[in-house]
Amino acid sequence: MSERRVIVYPPSETGGRLVRIDGRTLGTAYSLHDLTVFLQNAGLTGWDELDVAESGVIEWHEGGPEVWEP
Repeated sequence: MSERRVIVYPPSETGGRLVRIDGRTLGTAYSLHDLTVFLQNAGLTGWDELDVAESGVIEWHEGGPEVWEP
């Protein structure tokens, strides 16, 4: 797998977190499962929720993989 830049932004006021990969917006994830699906669809196949939660590739802004609401 090549290095990809994945950014998970802070939770919005209505919940969920904006997700971008390599400068492209993937959408708003409301759970670790949502984020995992986004990343799989973006080509990071074979990743499961544990891989996503422990990945050093993902930049978590204002909270880690357990934070989805403000």
